[in-house]
Amino acid sequence: MDNTSAPQTTGLREAKKQRTRQQLAATALELFLERGFDAVSVADVAAAAEVSKPTLFRYYPSKEDLLLDRFADHQDEAARVVRERPAGQTPVEALHDHFIAALAAHDPITGLCDHPNVVVFQRLLYSTASLKSRLAHYAEREVDLLAAVLEAEAGAGTETDPAAAGSGAKPQLLSARLAALYLVTARHELGRANWLRMDAGQSAAEAHAAAVADADAAFAMLGEGLNRTLAARVRPASSAAGAVDPAPISPTPGAGQ
Repeated sequence: MDNTSAPQTTGLREAKKQRTRQQLAATALELFLERGFDAVSVADVAAAAEVSKPTLFRYYPSKEDLLLDRFADHQDEAARVVRERPAGQTPVEALHDHFIAALAAHDPITGLCDHPNVVVFQRLLYSTASLKSRLAHYAEREVDLLAAVLEAEAGAGTETDPAAAGSGAKPQLLSARLAALYLVTARHELGRANWLRMDAGQSAAEAHAAAVADADAAFAMLGEGLNRTLAARVRPASSAAGAVDPAPISPTPGAGQ
């Protein structure tokens, strides 16, 4: 018996599902941009994509998700950046560096992207109440994922930064969640400020310096407080002898930028 047939069939099925998902999202976006979000129904999207409404809802639980699903790929971004940051960086510094690099790449998620389709998409997003409300659901998931990383690091922290030695304070769940809320909100608000620049007619190149200055100021404000709680990732003494894995977070006060 050929044991490869089942994996191949599964792979083809998943590929077909992904194509259908992409087709639904692309069709919906085209209709939303042409007529406006509120003027297009789920039935309109299903008909244009030549699928039934039940089929559409199997892929997207709401009309808003047809447009916002692209944000799902970024929900774990902040958590991943913090979790994978190098030794010597606080979470604030890691997210600051990541955002600055994304600005340089004109990543649409930063708002600093002047591609006409991106500008129109974001105008639709920020001008539609139901979309802004649904976007909050995605942001909440970002907060949950980042808070989980910060809480886990606080609980696992055993190695301390020499500059922060002497204090055994560890941030609790509330502290981790508050820190995550501040950081995720800053990223979203910086993105909105940058999109306003694009919507006003500036190019990404023209607005880049101001966007960087805003990001520097925002993360500096956060660092003033959060770096006392969310200390830098440090390496144990064994790392000098060739150890690869950095030590967990030291959550003690006193580690500043």
